[in-house]
Amino acid sequence: MAAWTWRFEKADGTEVRPAVQPEEFTTQGDAESWVGEYWKELADGGADQVRLFEDASEIYGPMSLHAEAAAEPESEESQA
Repeated sequence: MAAWTWRFEKADGTEVRPAVQPEEFTTQGDAESWVGEYWKELADGGADQVRLFEDASEIYGPMSLHAEAAAEPESEESQA
């Protein structure tokens, strides 16, 4: 059975220890629900972004944990 896990990173891709320790998830949906519940605590604890893995394969990432970054992608370009 596949194990779904998160990697927690700073904005530069350096791995950091999460403020909330996750379990190993048995489905992608469980993993995504968990990060949806704890993203604020993770961001407050020093993680800027996450990557989702199924076993050793990266599924997607990096995904920002900062709400303003997700809501306003590339806002600097629109001001140029």
